[in-house]
Amino acid sequence: MSGRDRDPGGRARNARPRDASGRPLPRGARGVPHAPEDVVLPPDESLAEAERLLADGLPFQAHEVLEGTWKAAPAEERELWRGLAQVAVGLTHAQRGNAVGASRLLRRGGERVAAFADDPPHAVDAAGVAGTAERLAARVEADGPSALTPEDTALRLRAPGDA
Repeated sequence: MSGRDRDPGGRARNARPRDASGRPLPRGARGVPHAPEDVVLPPDESLAEAERLLADGLPFQAHEVLEGTWKAAPAEERELWRGLAQVAVGLTHAQRGNAVGASRLLRRGGERVAAFADDPPHAVDAAGVAGTAERLAARVEADGPSALTPEDTALRLRAPGDA
């Protein structure tokens, strides 16, 4: 055996604890709770959980939740969920101090989400998320990732009142 963490099916898994930005910590260290790999929530639960995690300053964990929904979504919604997950990854890169990764993923994710602005499923505020992602990417490029505040990264995914 390679000594790698594996699930019962033999797939590689990283069981090490993680910090708030999703970076693996040494074994035995105290990490933050995170969603299990391959978590799949129904869309409304996924959006609520991702918003909660973003509000708590945990964009990596929000990404994991959104990614599970993206992979299980019907084909016509997949790019929306992929975009939402990419926006969360962009916020993760900003949290880690990676300006290039942050601006690229915020823009890429925002563009995917913007494609759903005319008729967004699940009450996603596609236009709002896309616009915010673009503004945050521009701020990161101009002032660096540390310019983003906790209020900036507590991104709302649905219009107020639709939560």
